[in-house]
Amino acid sequence: MVALRPRCGQAWAPAGVNGIRQRDKDKMKLKEFAKAVGMSQTTVSRALNGHPEVSEATRARLIEAAHRLGYAPNAHARMLATGHASTIGCVIPIGGRNELVNPIYADFLAGVGEVCARRKFEINLTVVPQDEQAEAYRALKSKGLVGGLIVQFPRRGDPRLALLKRIGLPFVVHGRVGDHPEPYSWVDVNNLRAFERGTQFLLQLGHRQIALLNGDEAHDFALRRREGFLRALAAAGLPAPAPDRMLSGEMSASYGYAGAVALLSSDNPPTAVLTSSIMIAMGVKQALEERGLQPGRDLSIVTFDDDLSYYSNRGAVPVFTAMRSPVREAGRRTAEMLIGLIDAPEGKAVTELLEAELVVGRSTAPPRC
Repeated sequence: MVALRPRCGQAWAPAGVNGIRQRDKDKMKLKEFAKAVGMSQTTVSRALNGHPEVSEATRARLIEAAHRLGYAPNAHARMLATGHASTIGCVIPIGGRNELVNPIYADFLAGVGEVCARRKFEINLTVVPQDEQAEAYRALKSKGLVGGLIVQFPRRGDPRLALLKRIGLPFVVHGRVGDHPEPYSWVDVNNLRAFERGTQFLLQLGHRQIALLNGDEAHDFALRRREGFLRALAAAGLPAPAPDRMLSGEMSASYGYAGAVALLSSDNPPTAVLTSSIMIAMGVKQALEERGLQPGRDLSIVTFDDDLSYYSNRGAVPVFTAMRSPVREAGRRTAEMLIGLIDAPEGKAVTELLEAELVVGRSTAPPRC
């Protein structure tokens, strides 16, 4: 959060409207600053915190006056003026099997941060043990530390949505809870369609022995991906693969490597595999190369690519054929949606379903005869 402060070395701010002077070491109150510039506290707060309904001319004039008078808006003043804390909360559970081990969360959070910087919001990250999330939500609400929350990695039957509704904290889910009975706001990628399309692509290439290295199927997104995979096979008249060809686990390279070793060591190894993240695909690629095999030639790989900063799958011809989804853009849209709910908490639930793009790379080809 960038606060407006007097220029370095400025001992006294020049006289402003109504002759007010302010020492650097003193803190001008929002009420005093609003009176000095002849505007309401609400208008001043909204202008200096980036709300779009305030004209750029008014915002520029207030920023100049803030510098001149030495006014620096603080979180408490913003809360008094707007009725909420200008802070987005993210509660991060630790311990046990956890999807936070992968870099997807960092890229998503970067997108959230871009919007927060522009809208003058802060981000509160609370790290708690897995079984203490409910207490963390109640504490954030009772202390007024956040205006709303982003719910990450939702599960079927996830109890967090009902809890947040009950305690009155606006929230947006990154993903979905398929069996939740009431409307709620969410931003998600069409995971079912992505894996249905990826499976169809392999079928069109001639593959019939296809395996799935999925994410942790305790999470809603992984269940949707499995459903899309099975739906495409059923539409082609193929039975569901055996359980040892549909694996579930944390989305890491080590899991992808171990899964590929198991698949390649079987009596009838698959000719193609869908993986639930590019980290898993990299583990599969490592297992192939250690055996003198090549992706595409010896085993086709289609992955779900979150288009991550540190795991880029780009270039004229990408390394992996992938269903590409912009996770940073999902972070931006989630933050914008949540700030809208914070500003208008009585508004209706809003949803947005993003589509993944099929990008053909070097990791797929027709099966070898």
